[in-house]
Amino acid sequence: MNIHKEGYRTIIIVAVLLGLINTSFFYYFSAIMPLITWLIIIASILLFLFIVSFFRSPKRDFTISHPQIICPADGKVVVIEEIFDTEYFNDKRLQVSIFMSPANVHLNRIPMSGEVVYSQYHKGKYLVAWNPKSSTENERHSVVIKNEAAIILVKQIAGAVAKRIVNYLKVGQTVTQGSEMGFIKFGSRVDVLLPTNATIDVKLNQLVKGGVTVLATI
Repeated sequence: MNIHKEGYRTIIIVAVLLGLINTSFFYYFSAIMPLITWLIIIASILLFLFIVSFFRSPKRDFTISHPQIICPADGKVVVIEEIFDTEYFNDKRLQVSIFMSPANVHLNRIPMSGEVVYSQYHKGKYLVAWNPKSSTENERHSVVIKNEAAIILVKQIAGAVAKRIVNYLKVGQTVTQGSEMGFIKFGSRVDVLLPTNATIDVKLNQLVKGGVTVLATI
């Protein structure tokens, strides 16, 4: 299992803290509370394995298909609806939202090749990621990618647990479908705003894989 670079610092900090806690507890309390000591050790191991798993970056055969938009994230499709976008387009768009639980891969990938024409971070709240207001009120980072076939907006949204959004894209940058777009730590959501004439290729509650599942066809 490959570990993404965004996880190195967190994994080291967690390992050191858990090591100190378990060493201290074992030294001072193992003789008088052996059962609780072993329960803490087991819980610490499970927590550490979860943290390592959260930052995994699995090897995949990515879908490269330029007439199609590929899912930018792992998770479950929770929204498919027409909305009026006020951030960039100021017109109607089809919105598809993918909810990522803490168990999902949280590395986000670029859904189509093209040029980055907009990249903006927004401070905000930390509503639960499935709340409809999270798209416009939560902390988020929006990126618009344009090519000869379409122009789309991809929005990384922090949830109630997620406290850090990382985005690697800059305005003027030429990007390739399937490459890394960014990372959201500990539970979150990604919205994709598509042209209204796009054909949606996913269904509500469908489980999808970032860089693999076809989201829509232009």
